[in-house]
Amino acid sequence: MTESDFVALWRAFYDKVTAKRDELNQLDAAIGDGDHGTNLARGLGRVVEELKPSGSLRASCRMVGMRLLSTVGGASGALWGSALVSASTVLPDEAQMNHETALAALSRGIDQMRARGKAEVGDKTMMDVWIPAVTALESGAPVGDVAAQAMSSAEATRPLQARRGRAAYLGSRSIGHVDPGSLSTALWWEALAEVVDS
Repeated sequence: MTESDFVALWRAFYDKVTAKRDELNQLDAAIGDGDHGTNLARGLGRVVEELKPSGSLRASCRMVGMRLLSTVGGASGALWGSALVSASTVLPDEAQMNHETALAALSRGIDQMRARGKAEVGDKTMMDVWIPAVTALESGAPVGDVAAQAMSSAEATRPLQARRGRAAYLGSRSIGHVDPGSLSTALWWEALAEVVDS
């Protein structure tokens, strides 16, 4: 992946979240504050305004993380932001990275999310998408297949009872709703597939 691809990824993700903003808010209204789509779109809007190729994937990734930390409220901003800042530490200070480095960065980001959010697969969070998606990518699955799996993983949170985050306070009332963080994560994977496969 080149730094230009990285910039295109976040622009594509912003477009997808903006298009799904109302749906993400509605999902969040059922089990959270009702503002997941609005908050994430606002943070990504800041990212796409400021993100320009600088010759350093490390610097670009860190910038995205810092902007999401400062502009996206709630757990999503903290998880996305801290994961990206952590992932940036393994990225090169140049404009291109190979597949192995990208996998290492994704793995580092997930480790940070796990440490911060204490969530695993089955807890009805974004980790229900992140963990299987990165595992599939590590096993050699094409990015397009991983993106399709990510959307299926998001839908699979519907029958789960939340065990982490604000939704956990609802107990059994969280059952029957797709986790909004898992859906927005699946949109990120769709954006990645579009950029990588284009």
